[in-house]
Amino acid sequence: MGVVVRSFAKMNLGLCIGARRSDGFHELRTVYQTIGLHDLIRLEVVRGTGIEIRCEDARVPRDETNTCWRIAELGMASLRARGRVVISIDKRLPVQGGLGGASGNAVAALLALERTVGKSLPFHKKLEIAASVGSDLPLFAIGGTVLGMGRGEEVYPVVDLPEMVCVVALPEIGVSTPEAFRDWDERASKVGQARTPAPTRATLTLQEPSDRINEFGRRVSGWLSIVSQFKAGADLSGVPGGLGGGRVGNPLLDLVRTGIENDFEQVVFPKYPELREVKRVLDGTGAFYASLSGSGSALYGLFQSPAAAKKAVARLRKIGTWSVITKTLRRSQYWKKWLVREF
Repeated sequence: MGVVVRSFAKMNLGLCIGARRSDGFHELRTVYQTIGLHDLIRLEVVRGTGIEIRCEDARVPRDETNTCWRIAELGMASLRARGRVVISIDKRLPVQGGLGGASGNAVAALLALERTVGKSLPFHKKLEIAASVGSDLPLFAIGGTVLGMGRGEEVYPVVDLPEMVCVVALPEIGVSTPEAFRDWDERASKVGQARTPAPTRATLTLQEPSDRINEFGRRVSGWLSIVSQFKAGADLSGVPGGLGGGRVGNPLLDLVRTGIENDFEQVVFPKYPELREVKRVLDGTGAFYASLSGSGSALYGLFQSPAAAKKAVARLRKIGTWSVITKTLRRSQYWKKWLVREF
């Protein structure tokens, strides 16, 4: 028996980089949002032992460095299952694109493995296994809109937001996340060395990573408070700070109005100026929020209508950047669309 499942992508609605931790990771705060773009994962358990990865994309590793391999190995041991796990990856998402492709593949493989062997792990165990393989894996065990803390692996589901039209731009550039973090640390170090008696706000921002984390937390906490009232049907027209807008307001629009940003843009854009140009096009064609996803290179724009999104795609085509229109994926839809078929 085997199954075919969708492995959905994610984008980051804001990403705040804090101090480096004792374990070598950085403290992070972000809001993850799953979207409709996906890879396909085909998993079956046959006679024999071990793990086999199949993929036509040469950039995808087929050994133990593949996240699917690692999570399948852990999953088989935790489920006390026997057999050879064969995982075929139909790669449609970019490699090193910031959309969580490899991470989503791994969690999709774990969930497919459970279904194939007819056993289920406790939810906390799934999160534990996912976090041991990578920082942004656990979000895919939840789907929808998810608050990410710690190094990104500490996840909390938040309200299931209404879907929005999204344009995802996919420049032909691979951005290494470890290199992006090193660039961030180097930039922070240089700013710290150039400290003056009257530092600028930008200097203070990089000198006090804990303050950055706290500020991001305050903004998101305020937003969550507004959203809880929105879901309860409260009249939010008098809410200060540019949030709310009555019972017909859009909670996702309210989130981006808090001013959340992706810190990676500060080091990725100078290194890859063509990515900054892509964001400029998204902004210029009516996106109410445009951002790098993760460390990139994928960028996205949120639009109020399909017509505006189509305009953005046409403009991006003119500068040689491939893009696609999709939608944010609510948690309910994430799980409804996850399974393709059993065989």
